[in-house]
Amino acid sequence: MGSVLTTVVFDADETLLDLRPAVTGGLVAVLDEMRRLTPAAAEVTLAELESDWGAVFGEMKAAPVTEIRRAALARSLARAGLDDHLDEAAALFFARRFALTRPFPDVPPALATLRDRYTLGFATNGNSRTERCGLAGEFAFEVYAHENGLPKKPAPEFFAAVVAAAGVPAEQVVYVGDSWEHDVVAPQRAGLRSVWLNRQGLPRPAGCTPDAEVSSLAELPIALARLHAGAGGVGAVESGVGGVGVGVGGSDVELGG
Repeated sequence: MGSVLTTVVFDADETLLDLRPAVTGGLVAVLDEMRRLTPAAAEVTLAELESDWGAVFGEMKAAPVTEIRRAALARSLARAGLDDHLDEAAALFFARRFALTRPFPDVPPALATLRDRYTLGFATNGNSRTERCGLAGEFAFEVYAHENGLPKKPAPEFFAAVVAAAGVPAEQVVYVGDSWEHDVVAPQRAGLRSVWLNRQGLPRPAGCTPDAEVSSLAELPIALARLHAGAGGVGAVESGVGGVGVGVGGSDVELGG
C-alpha cells in the first residue's frame, strides 16, 4: 500500500449507531398517536409504517434523510386520513428516534483504543448528529451530506470533503462502514482505503476487495494495525469471499433516519 494510515473515518447508522430500535421506537410513538387521534388508525400496523420508507425512498434517495422520512410519514398518516398532522408526527418521530439512538456496545472501547494512534472522523449521509446520539466530542471532524450542498455517498464529492476535512492525502485515510456500495466501493474509487463492517456475516459481493473486513469494531484496531504496517490485503474476518451478496445496500436504504 505504501502510505501509512493516519486517519480513520466512520459511517454513522448501523456502523457506530444502533439505528433499528431507534427508528422502530419512533414509528411506534407515531402509530400510538395516530390511534389516539382517530379510530381509523386501529387497523394500521407497524409493518405498514415501516414499509412506507421503502415506498418513497426510490424516487427520493438523493434527498436529505429528513425529507425522505417526512414523505414516509405523510404516506403513513394518509392511511388513517391524518394528512394534516405531518408536522406533529415528524416532531414526535424525531424526538423519540434521537432519544433512543445510541452507539453499539463495541463502539466506545474501539474509539478509545484508536484515538491514541489515529485521527478519528465521522461522515454520514444521514441525520445522526454526534451530539444527539451519544457521540459528542468523540471526533476530530464531522462531515454531513447536504451541508453546503454536499451530495450523499457514493458521490466522489462526499469523499473529497472527507479528505479535505482530514487534511491528509486520501491514501492515508480509511473509511469504515456497513454499506458495501457506499462504504467500500465508493471510498476506494475516491482513493481512500476501506474497511467493511459486516456485522451480519453477509457474503462478500464480487468485483471489489475491501482493505479489511471485520464483524465487530472490537476487531478494528488489529485490522488497522495490519494495514498501517503495510501488510495489505484483507485483514481480520474472512467471511463469504466470492459470494453474491444480498441486501448489502446500506443502512440508509433499509431503515431511514
